[in-house]
Amino acid sequence: MIIEIDPKRPKPKQIGQVVEALRRGEVIIYPTDTCYGFGADIFNKRAIEKVYQIKGIGKSQPFSFVCSDLSDISRYARVTDMAYRILKRYLPGPYTFVLEGSRQVPKMMLTKRKTAGIRIPDHPVCLEIVRELGNPIISTTVSRGDEVLSDPRQMAKIFGKQVAVIVDSGIILPEPSSVISLIDDEPVILRRGKGECGDFE
Repeated sequence: MIIEIDPKRPKPKQIGQVVEALRRGEVIIYPTDTCYGFGADIFNKRAIEKVYQIKGIGKSQPFSFVCSDLSDISRYARVTDMAYRILKRYLPGPYTFVLEGSRQVPKMMLTKRKTAGIRIPDHPVCLEIVRELGNPIISTTVSRGDEVLSDPRQMAKIFGKQVAVIVDSGIILPEPSSVISLIDDEPVILRRGKGECGDFE
């Protein structure tokens, strides 16, 4: 099912339809400020396994996930004073910050070092979905092979039978998020993408 949602004025009823699919353990496709992503409730192991299956990748690399705001991040990660100042300055925005995960985070969402990649994208639709659900959703790029897809209609042709909902908020030209580790209060650039990284060098 394709649901067209205005990226600037998402309607609660439409957001509710998307959230209902997540609560049923379904996989969705949703917009962020960097690209479209596959989404699933981080507490639904079966749904996350389905995303691995759709993408055709192994489970050795955990997915990052989207929180709704800074207080939400503090529930799922250990946030030091320094990390909080950085998060407050750069989020919402096109960044994935790697932090030490809390006990709230399912094991399959953590690396072997117990870290997690966390995002707050600067996109109203994405944030409204997470707020309404009440907990984070996974974030992983919608791609076919090495090609990152930008058009929801094309995604529907390819993945329409594998996902419950495709949110169409228009074409998003994909540009990956910058990934910054804040482990041990030492900012390290792990991937340069969208967003200024000069302060982390």
